[in-house]
Amino acid sequence: MRKTFIATLLDEARRDPSIMLLTGDLGFNVIEEFAEELPSQFLNCGVAEQSMIGVAAGLAASGRRVFVYSIANFPTFRCLEQIRNDVAYHRHNVTIVSVGAGFAYGFDGYSHFGLEDLAVMRAIPGIDVICPADPLEAELITRMILKNDGPSYLRLRKEGEEIFHAEAPQFSRGDAIRLRSGSDLTIAATGTVVSLALEAHDRLADMGIDVEVLSVPFLRPLSPDCVKASIGRGLVTVEEHSVNGGLGSAVLDAVIACGEVPHLRKVGTPAATPSDIGESGYMWQSAGLTTEAVIEAVQSLLKPS
Repeated sequence: MRKTFIATLLDEARRDPSIMLLTGDLGFNVIEEFAEELPSQFLNCGVAEQSMIGVAAGLAASGRRVFVYSIANFPTFRCLEQIRNDVAYHRHNVTIVSVGAGFAYGFDGYSHFGLEDLAVMRAIPGIDVICPADPLEAELITRMILKNDGPSYLRLRKEGEEIFHAEAPQFSRGDAIRLRSGSDLTIAATGTVVSLALEAHDRLADMGIDVEVLSVPFLRPLSPDCVKASIGRGLVTVEEHSVNGGLGSAVLDAVIACGEVPHLRKVGTPAATPSDIGESGYMWQSAGLTTEAVIEAVQSLLKPS
């Protein structure tokens, strides 16, 4: 996904000299083509994330369209004050790109687990919060960001992600994307855990349960129309993020704003500090982020009350 993002940004930057890419001394084996082809549009700010966000805000104030690229928690928690005061408050055109979301860097331990970033970014007014499911969504969303003014947070995983779309999907800012139709219940997922939703769909179909599957790349803005039709029949959210403050909370906020009472279950990482380390598949299992958990959530909503 990160290679797709860089390739898309480079394609746009060749035609638009206002686009700049900043990095915190990482992204190697991914960013080189951009840095070598467009050196005047690239800046390595070093391991100084607070300074990097300040530089990005200054460049944006001068008319640049700035993308800041770093790993998981580094461009978010480490420089949160600068994001809040320098970027969001002034509505600067800065996109913070977080690579290695969730447990993508599972072997590096808790310092590299990106499990609270969506909640933190959603708490800051005015920032679009976006989490594509696959490289196709990442490409389309990168181009979409360039058509909008104001700050964005783009959450990516690393590489080797499955592609869930047979062809490029058609969607607008704030939309969800339907991957499977169904009449009994809706599973809404954000990011690469769409894979769990699709696997659950197939296994539930074998049980005679017909579920709709949505990919929800936009946590802000999130159009209430995306989930409104699902409210009466039940909704399960799936995310590689804490159950507090992420997709499940965003959907609840959208539904309640419509004056509805949702029937909803959240599947995500527990609101507790993980004690394990390991590759991402192991960490998903350890955190209870599994297809079985999605199926159990669906079945609990379908039980007669």
